[in-house]
Amino acid sequence: MNNALAASDLEITASAEQKMNELFTRVDDDIEGIRVFAQPGGCSGMNFGMTFADKINDDDLCRDHDGFKVIIDGESIEHLRGAEVDFVDRGDGNPAFVFNNIPQQAGGGCGTCGSKGGGCG
Repeated sequence: MNNALAASDLEITASAEQKMNELFTRVDDDIEGIRVFAQPGGCSGMNFGMTFADKINDDDLCRDHDGFKVIIDGESIEHLRGAEVDFVDRGDGNPAFVFNNIPQQAGGGCGTCGSKGGGCG
């Protein structure tokens, strides 16, 4: 059984939702959703990313969006709770998803990303 991912756990902006929906329409039917994850590394001690998921695990949290699901594993949510995923196109040819309001992690860091509550992009 999957747990519900609350909107307050991870905010997906309208532009990010639109882009995720666009990308999701281009993948195989066996893809279950878009997995948002945190993994060790980066200046704040964590790196954040997204990938297509072909499986929803028992410990995953899920939220249905129009046309796709957002999936986060039980460990990653502890590093992502309260964060925002946005899609930004500054017109420089490098549009990207960015993570904003990353919860502050213990252990210092450079002051960007999650070490001081900033964004990673």
